[in-house]
Amino acid sequence: MTKQEDNKAVVVRWFTDFWGETCDLSVVDDIAAPDMLLKYSLHEPRRGRDDIKAFMTDFRAAFPDLNFWATADLIAEGDHVVGQWEGGGTHTGPAFSDFLVGSLPAATGRTMRFTGTTVLKLVDGRIVEEIGLDDGVAALTQLGLIKAA
Repeated sequence: MTKQEDNKAVVVRWFTDFWGETCDLSVVDDIAAPDMLLKYSLHEPRRGRDDIKAFMTDFRAAFPDLNFWATADLIAEGDHVVGQWEGGGTHTGPAFSDFLVGSLPAATGRTMRFTGTTVLKLVDGRIVEEIGLDDGVAALTQLGLIKAA
């Protein structure tokens, strides 16, 4: 396999095991670099395996049905892999304060569904960066944290 194919295989595993319907946090230790950067517009940037695991643990506690899935073939070039996705979930869990614009009280019952594009950088088979551009306006509007115009 080529480097790009190897990188795509790592990203498929990440999207499936970390962001997919069920989350296996051991994947973070397996394929994330120790100082990996995870950065999306909805949340504060996260750095390092423990911080990324804590983020996902809290996110999934608040949104137990959280799930993201690919909507297009992955594109790989050099050390980078790009993926398009759709996802969301329903806030039925505890209060959640990780959104940059505000917090949700416990169990609002609100559902978010939104899309995004993610660029992942890999070095020696490990993810060192995941930088995403998501439709945070849609998600935050659906959750009632910002008002539609």
